[in-house]
Amino acid sequence: MMQKLVEAFMRFFFKHLYTTFARAYDFVAWTTSMGQWRNWQSEALIEFPPGILLEIGHGPGHLLLDIKRLGNNEIFGVDPSRQMTRLASERFRKVGEPNVSIRAKAQSLPFPSGSFSGVIATFPSEYILDSKTLEAVIRAIQSGGKFVLIGLGSITGRTFYDRFAGWLYRTTGQSGYAESAYEPWLKELERLGFEAHIESIDQPRARVVRILAGKP
Repeated sequence: MMQKLVEAFMRFFFKHLYTTFARAYDFVAWTTSMGQWRNWQSEALIEFPPGILLEIGHGPGHLLLDIKRLGNNEIFGVDPSRQMTRLASERFRKVGEPNVSIRAKAQSLPFPSGSFSGVIATFPSEYILDSKTLEAVIRAIQSGGKFVLIGLGSITGRTFYDRFAGWLYRTTGQSGYAESAYEPWLKELERLGFEAHIESIDQPRARVVRILAGKP
């Protein structure tokens, strides 16, 4: 019963964190991860084939801007939240870059088939296991393209604050803590035709799970 109550609260909390309280997102993400959030995200910055990339569920747009600044690929982003697309647009406008954020759901990507050489999702919620999401992604990726998913394995730092963050993530169900927790993602990707595998990446204070999926 307690676990169900926690899960219900977390769904309510994250719904409003992505909408009503979107401007508090950076503060909450930084605080609950003890400053590690952006380091975890960076594991999505792999080498992609030439072409245009897409980030689904881009949130406030940090990773979008990181990729834009790298200059290796063009990038677009989609997010269903009106508040998050506004924040991402503001972020790009402040640095003099054209907006690349589009308000849309991952389950119905508004792009022609084969538009992207890669698709990225970092710490996605349960929408990622919706078959409509993965069907939309595999349709949007060109042959030979890559799909990268980033999740949190565990917080491994030994300071009091890291241990507290680890407890918080365990309690709220936001951490898988083992590659096996991501097996359903892998199986669904393979069912839909991706060639996929899981990687566990050790950072100084955390273990990050990266799923790499390729479209044959």
